[in-house]
Amino acid sequence: MLDTVDAKRLTAGLVGVTLLVIILGGVIRIYDAGESCPDWPTCFGTWGFDVSEADQEAWYEANPDEFDSRGSSHRYTNFQIFTEWSHRLIAGFILGPLVLVNWWLLRQDDGFGSEVRLASTVSVALIVWQGAVGWLTVRMDNEHWSVALHLGSALAFALSLVWIWLAVSEDRGDSPEWIAFDPATASRWEGWLAWLSVGAFVTLFSGTFVSTTPGANFGCGVSGVPESWPLCNGRLADSVDDVIAQSQMIHRWLVVIVEMGLLAASYVIWKQVRDEGVGSVMNNWIWCATGLFIANVLVGGLYILSWDMTDGYLEYLSLVHLLLASLTFLALATAWLGSRIVVVRRGS
Repeated sequence: MLDTVDAKRLTAGLVGVTLLVIILGGVIRIYDAGESCPDWPTCFGTWGFDVSEADQEAWYEANPDEFDSRGSSHRYTNFQIFTEWSHRLIAGFILGPLVLVNWWLLRQDDGFGSEVRLASTVSVALIVWQGAVGWLTVRMDNEHWSVALHLGSALAFALSLVWIWLAVSEDRGDSPEWIAFDPATASRWEGWLAWLSVGAFVTLFSGTFVSTTPGANFGCGVSGVPESWPLCNGRLADSVDDVIAQSQMIHRWLVVIVEMGLLAASYVIWKQVRDEGVGSVMNNWIWCATGLFIANVLVGGLYILSWDMTDGYLEYLSLVHLLLASLTFLALATAWLGSRIVVVRRGS
């Protein structure tokens, strides 16, 4: 029988590895290394990352149908290739096999219920899907929609691992206090958390679209405060004539809508705790997600304002922006999953 602690530790470890893969994906974008391995699953026809410029040129000559969107003469450094190579190594040769091991081990224990089995199966399906989307992203030369889909799939996979962890905890009756929602509060907030999670996901997806679309980061200008941020070209809002060119403004509209929803939820849950004396665990989750979201809004503004004619944007802020957005979504989605499990299994 698989020990509960071991099952939870392995699943939690997989969540950590998934976050590392997401961070590496952000590093790849920052260093413009998205096409540094133009084929898949190999890299310039090899299984390593030490590919010289001469070897890269020879590979392109041997594969005339392949091309780099930056031009036929563009070549990559070993560091750029290494970032993409390590991303694939961790995702394909470490994370993928461990997910299969986790699925098999969980099924060996008859003490786990159907939800644990379902969640583990979903995790296997999503890691296979993620590999397919990774291949598609390479084949599409990192088109903005394919990169956004790749990130969205990674977050869905991470959430499936959280689902396993929560379901295992519930089956064993050892859910820690920081995720132990009382049934009445869970029932009251399950729907609201679902919508907030969707909103956070959509804003993250739209932000990824902006960051991977050439020129979209300049959609609101680079004039500084307040013309470029918090305004967009000196306006609060404008009609949308070109979705791609104005994707940054659309992203900001979505951010404002979700932020208003989070602030309203924070006030309501705070009032519930104050007046009724229940919901303190839910209060912590919602306030944490709201704090992360507001902090990320400020990071996004700093990124826009960091523009310099010589050095461009401070790209490490973009990586922080991605990480905070991912954590906000996962916090809200985890609270929703925890609420759902309590409502389904214990009733309201």
